[in-house]
Amino acid sequence: MSSGERALIFDVDGTLVDSNDAHAAAWAEALREFDIDRDVDAIVPLIGMGSDKMLPRMAGVSIDSDLGKRISARRAELFRDVYLDHIQPFPSTRELFLRLRVDDVRLAIASSAQEDELDALLEIARVRDLVEPRLTTSKSRVASSKPDPDSVQAALDQLDTEPGLTLMVGDSPYDIEAATRAGLGTIALRCGGWADRDLWESIAIYQDPKALLAGYEAREWTWPAAPARGDTKTGAAPPANSSMR
Repeated sequence: MSSGERALIFDVDGTLVDSNDAHAAAWAEALREFDIDRDVDAIVPLIGMGSDKMLPRMAGVSIDSDLGKRISARRAELFRDVYLDHIQPFPSTRELFLRLRVDDVRLAIASSAQEDELDALLEIARVRDLVEPRLTTSKSRVASSKPDPDSVQAALDQLDTEPGLTLMVGDSPYDIEAATRAGLGTIALRCGGWADRDLWESIAIYQDPKALLAGYEAREWTWPAAPARGDTKTGAAPPANSSMR
C-alpha cells in the first residue's frame, strides 16, 4: 500500500463532460427503434448506472438477452455516430487535473461507460493523457456497474492507497452509493443535473470542476479531514436546472 499518497477517483459522465442528456437521448432513440417508447425525461435520472442496470428498469429487458444486446448495441452506435461529437467538457476540467498533479495527487477514473466510449469521453474532457491507463476503470472491466461498488473498488485496488486518503468525485447518487460501499467519501458536483437534496450524503457539493478547483485552491477540502456531512460549497450560483430534469 502506498502510504501517505492522496488520491481522487473521478466519475466522467455528468462530472467531467456534459453528456447525461446525450446518453438519455441515445437510449430513447434506440428503444423507439425496438417499439419501446420511453420519454427522455424518464431516462435522465437513470444515467450514471450502466446498461446492465438501466435496461431492466427502462424496458424490463435483461442486458444479457438477445433483445437487450441488440438494444444496447444500437444505443452505442447512436451515441457514437450522432451525439458524441456534440459533447463538451465542463469548465476547467483539465486545469483541475493539472493542478492536482502539481501536488502529486493520484488520479483515477471509475465509470459506468463501456471502454471505447470512456476513452472518447476522456479525450473530450482533455484529461486522457493525465490518467494512467491502468487507473481507468470502465464497465467493461467489472462485473456490475454503479451503484454497485465494483468500478470504484477496482480503481481503489489499482491505486493501492489508504481509503482515508482517497475520495470519490461524482455527480449522482449512484456515485455516492458506490463510493460509500467501497468505504470512500464523495465530493459531489451539481453539473450533472442532480439537486442538492439528492446529493446530501456527499461530504461537500460544488457546482462543477471549475468550482471544485477554486475550492481546492482555497483549501476548503483536503485529505483525510473533510467538510462535515451535508456541507455545501456553491463556488458559483446554482444553475436554473439545478433540480433534476
